[in-house]
Amino acid sequence: EVQLVESGGGLVQPGGSLRLSCTASGVTFTRIGMNWFRQAPGKGLEWISGITNSGGKMKYADSVRGRFTISRDNAKSTLYLQMNNLKPEDTAVYYCGIDRTNVRGQGTQVTVSS
Repeated sequence: EVQLVESGGGLVQPGGSLRLSCTASGVTFTRIGMNWFRQAPGKGLEWISGITNSGGKMKYADSVRGRFTISRDNAKSTLYLQMNNLKPEDTAVYYCGIDRTNVRGQGTQVTVSS
């Protein structure tokens, strides 16, 4: 059974940083591209970043480019999202997902507030 487990969310002040992690099991991690999504209160699911299976290519939504960095450690079957200069509008539940599938984790809450 494929399982994705996110962690690292929390409450942070505007301008602060957080690093999210997503650990995969039940899948050959080196063969899959991965994505990060988020869902803000009252809004739909938003794709924010993706990375190829090798980690050689990354893409970002305009809303996070220059502030967020996606990376992965294939030896640990773990995906990361480094989030810097966080803004209140970044408040959302963040999910990781396997590329080209509807497989996602349970999400981790990020709240940006003073």
